[in-house]
Amino acid sequence: MHRAVRPAWTCGGCGLDWPCPTRRQELVAEYAGAGVSLMLYLAACFVDACQDMPAAIAGNLYGRFLLWPHTAASDAWNRPRSGVDPGRGR
Repeated sequence: MHRAVRPAWTCGGCGLDWPCPTRRQELVAEYAGAGVSLMLYLAACFVDACQDMPAAIAGNLYGRFLLWPHTAASDAWNRPRSGVDPGRGR
């Protein structure tokens, strides 16, 4: 499973920095149509990573946790989930 191993924030499945490419694809699928929720989750991970790795450069962690959805998967995670009518109120 491609889960974060703390405090180094490496992937338990492949050993790459978390979120690894596989986990990113999984997160895009899991949070399809719920981009704000994905960003809130990743922001919480970013805060935890900053606390776990105080010597890390915050800008690098920011890119690692918070920029990739905007550059790699924004189209996919902004699509409505199946069964959700975007024209109806929530």
